[in-house]
Amino acid sequence: MRKGEVKSVAAVGFCCADVYRDLGKFYPTGNGIDWGVHLARMGVPVSAVSVVGTDEYGRRMREALAAEGIDTSHLRVEEGDTCVMLMGLRNGTDRVHLEEIEGVMADYALTPEDDAFVRSHDMFHTDLFGNCLGHLKPWHEAGIRSVMDFSVFSEDPEYHCEDYFPYVDYVFMSYDGDDYQHIKDWIAHVQGYGPQVVTATMGERGSVSYDGERYYECGIVPTEVVNTVGAGDSYIAGFTYGLIQGEDIPSCQRRGAELSSRVITKFEPY
Repeated sequence: MRKGEVKSVAAVGFCCADVYRDLGKFYPTGNGIDWGVHLARMGVPVSAVSVVGTDEYGRRMREALAAEGIDTSHLRVEEGDTCVMLMGLRNGTDRVHLEEIEGVMADYALTPEDDAFVRSHDMFHTDLFGNCLGHLKPWHEAGIRSVMDFSVFSEDPEYHCEDYFPYVDYVFMSYDGDDYQHIKDWIAHVQGYGPQVVTATMGERGSVSYDGERYYECGIVPTEVVNTVGAGDSYIAGFTYGLIQGEDIPSCQRRGAELSSRVITKFEPY
C-alpha cells in the first residue's frame, strides 16, 4: 500500500463496555474500537460505526470516543442497554470475562446510511461479531481496504470463516504458538483465498505473516507484563499504521510488536 493512499478508516461492528464492578472502572472497547483509538492517537482520521444504548454506559462511551477525536456520528443510540462485558481479576492481575450482556448489540444491523458512510472511508476494520459480515463482499468489490480480526476462530467450522477470507485484504488471527508448522500451513491456505497478507499472532512467540510469496517472522519486544487484554488489537493497529505509511511487512510487524509491548505494561486496553 502506498503512503497517503488511506485518508480515513472506520471501525465497524461490535463494540461494548468492559466493566469492572469491583474496581469501579469501565472502558469503551471491542476489537475495532481499540484499534481505532490507537490509530486516532497516531493522527489517523477514525470513525466508529456501531450502536450503544440509552443507558449511562452508552452516553459515556460516546463521550470518551469523541474525546479521542473519533467520529461518532454513526455510533447509533438505540433504546435499551449498551452491550457490556463484565470483567474480573484472577490472582489480582489476570483479567477474565465473567459475563456478556448483549443489549442493543444483539439486533444491530447497518442502515443504508451506515453502509454509505463506511463506503466513504478508505479502509475499515471488523470482526466476526459485529453483525456486518454480509457487507464484506460488496465493500470488497467497491474497493474499500479491509482489516479483519478472526481472533482464535479462523479454523472453527461454526463460524464459516472460509466464506469471508476472499473478501478481506488483511487477515489477522490468534494462536498460542503451539504447532508452528500447522500455523504456517494454515495462513498460507487462507492467503490462497485472496487476501494480500495473512498474519498470525502467537503470544510470546511473536507473529508470522504470509503474502503469497514468503513468510515473515517477528519476535516480541520483551517488557514487564501487567495485562495482556488488548495486546492483539494493539498489534493490529500498529501493523495497520505501517500499511497506511506504505511500509513493508517486516516494518508493519515491528510496529505491531512495539505498540503491543507498550499496551501490556498497563491496565488500560489502549
